[in-house]
Amino acid sequence: MSELQATFSTERDPYLVPAFPISNRVARAVWGIIYSLLFRLSPRPFHRWRAFLLWCFGAKLGKNCHIYPSARIWAPWNLVCDDQATIGDDAIVYNAALVRLGSHAIVSQQAYLCGATHDYEDPRFPLLASPISIGPYAWICARATVQPGVSVGEGAVLALGSVATQDLQPWTVYGGVPARKIKSRRNIRQQ
Repeated sequence: MSELQATFSTERDPYLVPAFPISNRVARAVWGIIYSLLFRLSPRPFHRWRAFLLWCFGAKLGKNCHIYPSARIWAPWNLVCDDQATIGDDAIVYNAALVRLGSHAIVSQQAYLCGATHDYEDPRFPLLASPISIGPYAWICARATVQPGVSVGEGAVLALGSVATQDLQPWTVYGGVPARKIKSRRNIRQQ
């Protein structure tokens, strides 16, 4: 083994060990091509077309979901959306683990659902993926971030640019970094 090969050997550098099996990486590569050619370039009102493409890659979508063409879904097979869920323009769904959106949930433009991190205390720096749940009628506002393993309760609101580091209670408005309770929200389902 040459000195260069030894330098980049996974035995010597655990950072070079892939976090996902080859089948996952191939599926994401194929999805990337479909996303670039057929999903992202589709006209804005073609929500059913984009839902069909996501379904072809294993997403489970309810009726009338609105997923916009510039939304980025990392792994469609880890996406579940109930009826009327929306993922806005330039939103990022990094779903190394399952991400679920309840009915009428909204993920606004440039929001980030981050479903994984790394164990920085482990020299192998392994990926740690955790599911994210966005409850029915919840709203993740523009440029807000939901961290791995967080559950956003029914009707909760995560304000503009806020970061949810822990579970958000139902029918409550949160804001800031990290997000803190601002006030209660009226339960619109009880009207």
